[in-house]
Amino acid sequence: MKKSILIIAVALVSMLSFNTNAQQSHLSTGMHINSGLDDPAGLIIPSQGGATATATASATADIVIPLEISKDVDLVFGKIAAGPSAGSVIIATDGSRTGNGGVTLIAAGNVNSAAQFSLIGYPEATFSIELPALITITNGGYQMNVTDFVSSLGNTSALDVNGVSTLSVGATLNVDADQQPGLYTGSFDITVAYN
Repeated sequence: MKKSILIIAVALVSMLSFNTNAQQSHLSTGMHINSGLDDPAGLIIPSQGGATATATASATADIVIPLEISKDVDLVFGKIAAGPSAGSVIIATDGSRTGNGGVTLIAAGNVNSAAQFSLIGYPEATFSIELPALITITNGGYQMNVTDFVSSLGNTSALDVNGVSTLSVGATLNVDADQQPGLYTGSFDITVAYN
């Protein structure tokens, strides 16, 4: 019995000595030796580094040139004779003129035209067009209404590859019966914006 106890004690001392030497070897060489005591299943996984990662991106912005519009030609309804009944004069976007109702279009010395505008901006950019609903032109205390404005480009369009476009605007002049003779004048705004 004593002999058996002695053999077991010697075996335990040998195992402890081996484990201590293995740990010292691990510390000096950076290698891990599995003694079977600290990791019985042999499942120790080497360290894989940190749990986060970082990436960097740039932030940029490109401010394009503003959209500009300028008037080239005014809207001119031309010479008109009023009659005993109301009528209207329509200027199309191509500049042609049509009379309806009690008005007579006078050809002698007449000049009529659609309004024309030039636009400049960023090439091929799209833009919206806002037309007035109604304006009033006056001659002293007398007046006529201009309605039904129409654009040659519709409500939206796009600049060409050079960043330019041309816009024509027509409208309808409403003439009362026996409208007072004279030169009637007024103004209107056309608004364009990138979209």
